[in-house]
Amino acid sequence: MSNSNTTDFTNPSTFILLGIPGLEAAHVWISIPFCAMYTIAVLGNFTILFVVKRDLHEPMYLFVSMLAAADLLLSTTTVPKMLAVFWFRAGEISFAACLTQMFFIHVSFIAESAILLAMAFDRYVAICDPLRYTIILTKSVIGKMGLAVVTRSFCIIFPLIVLMKQLKFCRTNLLPHAYCDYMILARLACNDITVHVWYGVAVAILVIGLDIVLIAVSYGLILRAVFLLPSKEARLKALRTCGSHVCVILMFYVPSVFSSLGHQFGHILPGYIVNLLANLYVLIPPMLNPIVYGVTTKEILKRVINMFYRCCSRSSLLS
Repeated sequence: MSNSNTTDFTNPSTFILLGIPGLEAAHVWISIPFCAMYTIAVLGNFTILFVVKRDLHEPMYLFVSMLAAADLLLSTTTVPKMLAVFWFRAGEISFAACLTQMFFIHVSFIAESAILLAMAFDRYVAICDPLRYTIILTKSVIGKMGLAVVTRSFCIIFPLIVLMKQLKFCRTNLLPHAYCDYMILARLACNDITVHVWYGVAVAILVIGLDIVLIAVSYGLILRAVFLLPSKEARLKALRTCGSHVCVILMFYVPSVFSSLGHQFGHILPGYIVNLLANLYVLIPPMLNPIVYGVTTKEILKRVINMFYRCCSRSSLLS
């Protein structure tokens, strides 16, 4: 450890995650809400997956289960190691493990963006062409859409890993973060990282930006169709079916935008603020998404309540 921040090594086999530099004394206290949020995220998303697999096989709920799976991947890839850093200062991570963590973080992010786009298409068909809803969104089509989501995410992120493996690291093996972030790791390299920066910008604009534009177009068409409905009750009912999805979209994109802006204006904001934003970005959407769908979707809420009622009834009978 004594030579870990010197420049006399090349391509270290191990990096050291520092957690949140500047807030080391508060790591244990920070870990308490983080652990609580992670626990809620795991329980909530597993509950969504269980309920959908058991009872709800309509297209909308299948997309919700895809979202839950992506949330579980994102949070489980990052939070256990994050908590190990906070609790035990176990920040050592091999280069291969760091690349693996980075890969799954970004794959889950790209996948979640694509799933939100697919859900916007689902809402568009449900409201604008309801008579053909079950014809257009068959289980076969949804399966192909899920496969396309995974394939797209892999094809976009895999080149990043290839580019990272070409870099030479000769400055430090200290990562001022709680998990392996692409640009933070790239900035430790001695090589010119212009290609890496522009690839990241291209992904942000051409992939995430395009997803956002298509979601906005879908909701523009949805709103036009809703306001053409004859009665106020019909309009409100149609808008309510989109409410949970809109909340999830905002919870996904807003933290990521703030996290990206934090990295861009890191010279203005304190480093620990930027770091906290990045950490909350992998915790808040996975925690809140199942809560939003569980509370606002009657079918999910009804089955979750019935499931807990049956569990409580069995435990009372056993006692």
